[in-house]
Amino acid sequence: MLGIGNFAMHKAVLESRHPLLGQMPWYVHMLGGRVSLASEFLILLAAMLLVANGHGGWGVAYFAYSSVNALAAWLIVTRRI
Repeated sequence: MLGIGNFAMHKAVLESRHPLLGQMPWYVHMLGGRVSLASEFLILLAAMLLVANGHGGWGVAYFAYSSVNALAAWLIVTRRI
């Protein structure tokens, strides 16, 4: 569920056309943001594989990562920064 939320937030930020996105490195914009979505997928995959292999702390770390993403996405989408 956290992965779905992260993908949705990521896409919302990419579609927000916030001026801050213009300052991001070139690879963020490559292929319409798909490269950055692929990196989001790799983070999710790594967290799931680590948790599946008994490293439960990575689940907590991914939850914290998702929480920070939610705050950042809210700030960007609502144009508070």
